[in-house]
Amino acid sequence: MKVFNPLRSAIVLSGIAVLVASGTAYADTSVTTATTSVASSVEVQQIRNATVKIDFSGTTFLVDPMLSPKGGFPGFEGTYRSELRNPLVEMPFSVDEVLKSVEAVVVTHTHTDHWDEAAQQQIPKNLPVFVQNEVDAKTIRAQGFKDVRVLKGTTTFNGVKLSKTGGQHGTDLFYADPERAQMGGSVMGVVFSAPKAKTVYVAGDTVWRPEVDQALAQHRPDVVILNTGSALVSGFEEHPIIMGKQDTLQATKAAPKAAIVAVHMDSVNHMSLSRKELREFVQENKIRDRVMIPEDGEVMKF
Repeated sequence: MKVFNPLRSAIVLSGIAVLVASGTAYADTSVTTATTSVASSVEVQQIRNATVKIDFSGTTFLVDPMLSPKGGFPGFEGTYRSELRNPLVEMPFSVDEVLKSVEAVVVTHTHTDHWDEAAQQQIPKNLPVFVQNEVDAKTIRAQGFKDVRVLKGTTTFNGVKLSKTGGQHGTDLFYADPERAQMGGSVMGVVFSAPKAKTVYVAGDTVWRPEVDQALAQHRPDVVILNTGSALVSGFEEHPIIMGKQDTLQATKAAPKAAIVAVHMDSVNHMSLSRKELREFVQENKIRDRVMIPEDGEVMKF
């Protein structure tokens, strides 16, 4: 397990200590202080792609697990670089390590890069799995999972409030094409909140839309996790189906007190934006003190 190097520096944003690429070190936030109780702690670990592990107030959630070994399944037909096999990289550690201490799984949608065959086979079938709708619930129950819960609005699990948020896996132009709309399907985001803890918003596979603005206004998150790989579908190269550079910048403006965490890059064939390119953009736009772009395996503590 890697923890963000405090020498990259920490900055305090609205009371949260986060590790970001900055020029000044304020504190070593890689170690939880003695005065911080488990009930208020939040830890986010980037696993790979959109897969993140969130330890929220003592309860550990695994979001959008893609657990296949490198090259475990074909590239997505009709997308950018579809000749490449996915995932493009190995996980930073074993599946057993990823699943260690996980108490619930959140699947924002069932596309293979968020819920693959390896996850279906290796995640314990008795773990609670939160999904967006009855269609996904039926699919996952058919895979043998015994505790599948549809997140219809808000629910509470182990004292953590989970709130469903909206989104769309592509632009309105993309969804105007029935075939593309079926490809994109429906998606959700999730907000994790609890008394005295920092609020975390996982936006999911969406472009920037009114639903994102609504989630930011309603929940006022302290941490915003965005899928920023700028995924491309053939024939719609000018219309990415998830967020990218400009959305990262927009997030710093729309949520001026939040830490922005950018994920979903460098791991599947149709991502057109790399971490390296996003870091250069962040540097050019002078938002290094606001945006974290973690490597696989790295941990952020808030």
